[in-house]
Amino acid sequence: MKIKTILQNYRLSFGFTFCLILSEAVLAIFFPLFIGYAIDSAIHGSYAGAIQLGILGLVTLLVGVSRRVFDSRFYARVYQNFGSGIISNMESHVSSKKSARLGMIRELIEFLENALPELVSNVIGLMGVIIILYTLSLKVFVGSILVTCVVFLIYIFSRKKTLEYNKKVNDELEYQVDIIDSNDKTKLHRHLKEVMRWNIKLSDLEAVNFSLSWFVIMTFFIISILVTTGDGDLKYGVLFALIMYVFQYIESIIHLPFFYQNWLRLKEILYRLEERTTTANSVNK
Repeated sequence: MKIKTILQNYRLSFGFTFCLILSEAVLAIFFPLFIGYAIDSAIHGSYAGAIQLGILGLVTLLVGVSRRVFDSRFYARVYQNFGSGIISNMESHVSSKKSARLGMIRELIEFLENALPELVSNVIGLMGVIIILYTLSLKVFVGSILVTCVVFLIYIFSRKKTLEYNKKVNDELEYQVDIIDSNDKTKLHRHLKEVMRWNIKLSDLEAVNFSLSWFVIMTFFIISILVTTGDGDLKYGVLFALIMYVFQYIESIIHLPFFYQNWLRLKEILYRLEERTTTANSVNK
C-alpha cells in the first residue's frame, strides 16, 4: 500500500482537517493586530477592541479543539490501515525490519497529526506577518525578506548531509530487534554506539545551522527595534503590534528549518517504505 493510495482513500478527511488547520493559522495571524486595536481602544476609554479580541480568541479555540478531536480519531484509522498494508507486503523480510518499519510509519503519522498543523501554521503565519509588516514598515519588511532567504539557504546547503545521517540511523534501526534477540553484548554495544554516533552528527549539524540562523535573526531583531522606535509617527498601539509581529516573524522563521529537517528524515523513510514495498510485491508476483 503506497502513500498516494492512503491519501486518495482519505482525501475528504485530509481535506477537512487541512481546512481546519488553515483556518486556525489564519486566525492566529490577527492576534497582534487585535491586541494593538484593544490597546488603542482602551486608551480612549472604549471596550470595543477588547470585545473583538475576545471573540477572536473564542473562535480560534473552537476551531482548534474541533481539529484536535477530529485528528486523533482520523489518524488512528490511517495508522491502522497503513501499517497493516505495509507490513503485510513484507512477508519475505525479517521481524527486525518489520518492527523498524512499523516505528517509521508511526513517525510519519505523528508528523501528519502533530507537526503538519504547526508547519502550516508557521508557513501561513510567516507569509501573513511579512505582508502585514509591509503595511506597517517598509524597512522591516525588506529586512524580513532578506533574513528569510539567508536562513533557508543555510539549511538548504546542509540538505545532503542531513539525508545521509538519517539514512545511517535508519539502517541501524532496521537491525535493532535482531541484535537484541542475539543476546550478544558486543554486537549490541556496537549497534548502540553507531546509532548514537549518527544522532550526534545530526545534532552537531543542527547546532551549527541554528547558531548561524540565530545570529542573522537577532541582528534583524535589534535593527527592527531601532527602526520602529525611531519612527515618531506611529501610534502606541500600532508600534506595539509591529513589535509583536516582529516577534511572531522570529518565532516562525526559527521553527521552519526544524520542520524542513524533519521532512528530510521522513523523505528518507518514505523512500524505504515505497521502495521496499514495491520490491516485496515484485517478489510475491
